[in-house]
Amino acid sequence: MNNEEMRLPIEGVQTFEKVFIGGEWIAPRGGRLIESIDPATEEVWTRVAESGLEEVDLAVAAARQAMQGPWARYFTASQRGEYLRRFALLLRRDAERIAHLESRDNGKPLHDTEGEISKAADWLDFFAGGADKLNGSQIPVRPDALAFTRREPIGVVAAILPWNSPIMMAAWKLGPALAAGNAIILKPAEQTPVSALQLGRLAQEAGLPPGVVNVLPGYGPVAGAALTTHPGVNKVAFTGDWRTAQKIMQAASGSLKRCTFECGGKSPFIVFEDADLDKALVVGLNSAFRSTGQSCSIASRIFVQRPIYERFASAFAERAKAIRVGNPLDAHTHIGPQTSADQLAKTQRYIGLGLESGARLIAGGGRPPGLDRGYFVEPTVFADVRNDSCLAQEEVFGPVIAMLPFDDEAEAVSLANDSNYGLVAAVWTQDIKRAHRVAAAVEAGLVCVNTYGATHWMLPYGGFKLSGIGRENSLESLLEYTEVKSVFVDLSDQRPADRFAD
Repeated sequence: MNNEEMRLPIEGVQTFEKVFIGGEWIAPRGGRLIESIDPATEEVWTRVAESGLEEVDLAVAAARQAMQGPWARYFTASQRGEYLRRFALLLRRDAERIAHLESRDNGKPLHDTEGEISKAADWLDFFAGGADKLNGSQIPVRPDALAFTRREPIGVVAAILPWNSPIMMAAWKLGPALAAGNAIILKPAEQTPVSALQLGRLAQEAGLPPGVVNVLPGYGPVAGAALTTHPGVNKVAFTGDWRTAQKIMQAASGSLKRCTFECGGKSPFIVFEDADLDKALVVGLNSAFRSTGQSCSIASRIFVQRPIYERFASAFAERAKAIRVGNPLDAHTHIGPQTSADQLAKTQRYIGLGLESGARLIAGGGRPPGLDRGYFVEPTVFADVRNDSCLAQEEVFGPVIAMLPFDDEAEAVSLANDSNYGLVAAVWTQDIKRAHRVAAAVEAGLVCVNTYGATHWMLPYGGFKLSGIGRENSLESLLEYTEVKSVFVDLSDQRPADRFAD
């Protein structure tokens, strides 16, 4: 099977029996296949080769071999950047096709997947430009010595990807890892393996040296676990549930692998009574229900100051009821299905918990009418939610929103911080002093004032508490993919004192 044959079809069911290792398409020895389910139809739409332990060993060996070759040793940083630019250009060229595949695989509407692929290319372009901005420092230890630091590649990176935004999360890891001179192994989620294979195809076409990028579709407990314990892997970059991150950290501790984690959130969206309510309503709705709620950073807890609470809740519920849920390939669809049957069942369970807790259901809660197949659920809004309830404390990862009232600034901050998560937050107010006070007091890696979800390749992104360790994006994230080496050169002619002389 050549590179062109790996251009997965848009229509029909086809089996792809090879994975991408060391610049070649290789059939896994086990011969097992992963069935990818179209969440809008509940039918198998393609089958992809499953990587096992042997393929993990082969991929790690290929990546380590690449680290001994020109990619890490002889290419200049600017040359690595040029390869990333080619990669980004090819991704833009094939954006329409890959977006279609991504929508079939994870259920996001085409307008969302097309946007994510365009942004993924932007991320690669940014890190292409950042490759030669990774500098060490000269340190003035003393006049007769030269002391400086070097930033060197960390080595082989295992990137374990989530199913909600496969291409975007791959770009967030590919960009800095490759810019810094590392080799990388992409392990996509078993629910959404297709687009990662397309990245392997594009890496090959871009001319990246063999072994620099490898793609291993497989199951977390097998391929993922093997990567986290493998002595040849130097770093694990993971996006997903914090419980899985704990297991990865425990597994990686055997060889003290470096780890960066982005592990979800329960983000507070705080609306004060002096806010621009029309704007807050529109942004809040988009921030709550985008990606069918399957995003780490959705505005899942909406706190509204009591004088405007009922008015805002009523308007929010009416807008939520008007969201069009449907097939992701339909241009009129606002949000698609949940990505898997398991995720749909989880969302339905939390809706049940919300009802049992006494929260007031003001929108949704059921299956959208007319959609008999597929993992669909209505956009759901609960009001009068207790902040200590499961609905307010645990990540649903579905289109289910908890709305809560508050009285004053101190209570808003207290409620917002009463969570084990700390990824994103929003503050809506016309009072500039209050905006700065609350932004400083809220425990979150990203705080947005009178907007939401301001993720950008130049802006560090990551969380406090259970939301993760380390940062992605920005030039700062390049440091997460390097080792720092101190070099000290003695320039003096002075003979050293011999402490052991007689």
